[in-house]
Amino acid sequence: MLPNIVVVYNAPSPSRYDQCGENAAVAGVMESVSAVKEALEQRGYMVTLVGLEPGIGSPENIISGSGAGVVFNLFEGFTGLPETETLVPEICSRLNIPFTGCPAKSIKLGLDKAAAKRAFISHSLPTPDFQELSLDRLHDFNLSFPCIVKPAGEDASHSIRPESVVKSLDELSAQVARLSYCYGNTVLVESFITGREFNATVLGNRVLPVSEILYNLPPGLPQLLTYDAKWVPQSQYYTGSVVECPARISASELENITRLATECFNITGCRGYARVDIRQDAGGVFNVLEINPNPDISPGAGCARQAESAGMSYTDLIINILTAAG
Repeated sequence: MLPNIVVVYNAPSPSRYDQCGENAAVAGVMESVSAVKEALEQRGYMVTLVGLEPGIGSPENIISGSGAGVVFNLFEGFTGLPETETLVPEICSRLNIPFTGCPAKSIKLGLDKAAAKRAFISHSLPTPDFQELSLDRLHDFNLSFPCIVKPAGEDASHSIRPESVVKSLDELSAQVARLSYCYGNTVLVESFITGREFNATVLGNRVLPVSEILYNLPPGLPQLLTYDAKWVPQSQYYTGSVVECPARISASELENITRLATECFNITGCRGYARVDIRQDAGGVFNVLEINPNPDISPGAGCARQAESAGMSYTDLIINILTAAG
């Protein structure tokens, strides 16, 4: 008999992303919820949807009373509070309910970009030089320009804009101030590398076909995957950032990317599925930019695209994720 599947997600609600003009990524979660529900029902599963909202009932009581045989975890944290993304796996672990995707410790590490980079470095994996800075510690800056300024604990490319790439102390100060206003006092400042850019999804014990991001942008615009490139279809970054999958790479390049992605997955304790973002530096060395546990699995996202390139249907992808639940 098939277990009852409870799809748990974060119900969209007003947040700091609204004031920063970045609520499209939040609303996008509902696309994944509908698609996952449909895929599971196609295979005969009984599916219940549970949207969690801050202040509306105890999440633990809600999940405990849901009758879940397995929780399909699409919860990305309460809106504007990404650190709460660990809530569902923590609850499921306490209640001994199997759940899909990565455990809480991996999600926490993926959200703490500096901690993840320190883990990469401790295992001799190349990653761009970085610092954690705040407005009152700008005098500690010791990297070489250009740099990219990112929130220390966000995903979905929140805050990433052309001006995130800085070439002077004045530009650095302006971006640290902007991010501090929206996303918290401490930000990540990283050496900006501009070689070919790839992402690889690890699904269980395999790496799906690798994607490359091909930039066709006006001169003067930095080549990087901005928030607009992911979420604003009418923007020049969206139309000028094309994903090619599978990437046109040599066998040795594929082997290198596959090794890096697998090592990152294992180092951070991921399970089920995760995406690793990788970029070459000026010397051609593949550098790990970050790891994203439980990445977007909506039908139009990179994970689904890579699964399709591997010969998998969308439903096959969802069943693979479900099968790895623990």
